[in-house]
Amino acid sequence: MTISRAIGDAMQKSSWIRKMFEEGLMLKREHGEDAVHDFSLGNPEIEPPEEFLKTLEECASDRSPGLHRYMPNAGYQWVREKIAAAKSRESGVKVPWENVIMTVGAGGALNVFFKAVCDPGDEVVILAPYFVEYLFYVTNHGGVVKVCETNEDFSINLGNLEKCIGPRTKAVMLNTPNNPTGVVYREEVLHEVAALLAKKEKEYKRDIYLISDEPYKRIIFDGEKHPQFLKIYHNAVVAHSHSKDLGLPGERIGTLVISPNCTHAHDIVGATTFAIRVLGFVNAPGLFQRAVADHQKTAIDPLIYRKKRDLICSIFDEAGIEYVKPKGAFYIFPKSPIPDDIAFVKILLKHLVLAVPGSGFGRAGYLRFAYCVSDSHIHAAAAGIKKSVKEAKR
Repeated sequence: MTISRAIGDAMQKSSWIRKMFEEGLMLKREHGEDAVHDFSLGNPEIEPPEEFLKTLEECASDRSPGLHRYMPNAGYQWVREKIAAAKSRESGVKVPWENVIMTVGAGGALNVFFKAVCDPGDEVVILAPYFVEYLFYVTNHGGVVKVCETNEDFSINLGNLEKCIGPRTKAVMLNTPNNPTGVVYREEVLHEVAALLAKKEKEYKRDIYLISDEPYKRIIFDGEKHPQFLKIYHNAVVAHSHSKDLGLPGERIGTLVISPNCTHAHDIVGATTFAIRVLGFVNAPGLFQRAVADHQKTAIDPLIYRKKRDLICSIFDEAGIEYVKPKGAFYIFPKSPIPDDIAFVKILLKHLVLAVPGSGFGRAGYLRFAYCVSDSHIHAAAAGIKKSVKEAKR
């Protein structure tokens, strides 16, 4: 085999999202962009906020000497100071600027963390349904994924979680608001998770990290609040990206924050900074570091996505599709009308509607719709969704 077995296996596991994306491209060429209703990718169609774009223009036109030279691998100090101050206000935990590392998106943040802390065979617990790339981030650095099943409403099952934690557990990774379900984890449950991890640390005499992957933290509805992991647990690590809250998925700008209460915080900061070099990132994009520094509270209006959520929920209600109502992000993870989610996705395709089978997220019998598309596409997809349900139940 020309390519590595590990990459070959990873490509197979990630094939559903890629397959649906490619199917969408072919259908759009055949039927036209407007006729195909693509809910397969979480690629937001909303443009970045105007106030951010003005700052970006100012940064891009700045011709001060040295702006495009090498910088510290962890990023500009002044940018890290501003983000540390914002994170301190937000979390209620005093975060030193040294504990903020600028990264190439949240994916880059998670990769440098796993590179820094994982020894071969160390285990990382993730919750199902999960963002499929978590599997690759962990195994890419010698780690082993342990999958913990959630409850039927996608909430955390503490009993299942405890069974997944063992003597090789290095970390538990949570994502709230969640991709693919849109669920927001309740803070009281997270305190129970923290207590469980603290108990297991003592039992196994090793540090266990609680990783919060939170690119959707500013896209929350219905009065829900984003939990502050730095305040909830001492060995907390937070990965954030501006891909969704500022609408910048193509610019790859994010942060990794190491709790000052981590047992070996100084060592982790040094190791993750070194890992940025080892993995070839070198540093996060300089222009976008400067652009996001003063926009730690700026975000796309979440009410836009709440409206889209309500639109697609009304379509599912009319079609007789069961779902857990999302409280954040821009995904919904309904039950397939038939047990075979892959078969139903193929029926949807016939009606020019693209979704991703839940099998690709570790939960067969479900579907993921990314509703970060235009309202007109959501409305127009209604007929195809309803026809697909009727066809599937014949």
